[in-house]
Amino acid sequence: MTIHSNLPVYKASYDFLLDIFVFIKNFKREYKYTIGEDLKKEMSWMMADIYRANNCQSKYQLLESAIEHLEVVRLYIRLMKDLKQISLDKFISLNEKIESVSVQLYAWQKSSN
Repeated sequence: MTIHSNLPVYKASYDFLLDIFVFIKNFKREYKYTIGEDLKKEMSWMMADIYRANNCQSKYQLLESAIEHLEVVRLYIRLMKDLKQISLDKFISLNEKIESVSVQLYAWQKSSN
C-alpha cells in the first residue's frame, strides 16, 4: 500500500484544491459563502475518498464516490463561469485539472475492479 500523499491522483487533487481556495477569494460575496464553500467541501470529500480508497481492499465504491464529488465540482465550476465569476482562461485551466484527476480516478477504479 502506497502512502496516500505519494499517489499521483492525490497530488493532482491537492494542487486542484489549492487552486479552488485561491480563486474563490475573488467571487462576489453572494457566491463566496454559498457555492464557494460547497466547492471546498466537495473537494475535501473527494480527497477523503481517495485516502480511504488507498487504505482498504474494496476500492470501487470509494472511487465511485470520489468521481461523483469531482463531477459536482465540474458543475459548480461551469456555473461560476456562466455567472461571470471566473474568466474563460481560468475555466479552461480548471477543467484541464478536473480532467486529469478524473482520468486518474477512472483508471484506478478500473484497475481495482
